[in-house]
Amino acid sequence: MEDLAVNALARTRLAKSVHDAGWSQFVAMLVYKADRYGRTLIKIGRFVPTSQTCSYCGHVDGPKPLHIREWTCPACEALLDRDINSARNVKKAAGLAVSACGAPIRPEPVLAQRNEAGSHGFPPEARAA
Repeated sequence: MEDLAVNALARTRLAKSVHDAGWSQFVAMLVYKADRYGRTLIKIGRFVPTSQTCSYCGHVDGPKPLHIREWTCPACEALLDRDINSARNVKKAAGLAVSACGAPIRPEPVLAQRNEAGSHGFPPEARAA
């Protein structure tokens, strides 16, 4: 029932507030999980042109309509998929931010907690029996 109320509210003038609150909650969960497992969450600016910047040479080609899924960089002539190129630019920006503050980029893996995904809630000695 709550989902219907949220969906209905999202179609009103309060839509931006509802969606912003949902995104804010998602980011808060990511921050919580990152802290819990000793990770660093790096946020990049909302208006960083990640899909407009060539991930190979850094040339900014400018905005493109959403139906353009691939483009060729005029500077280095690399054929770029819009989404993959954007992901590479986000990863590069996050890596630069982490290395600039001196933190390790890939911390040691942390095992899932007992009540987390991948665990059935049984103690190890009970599972071995």
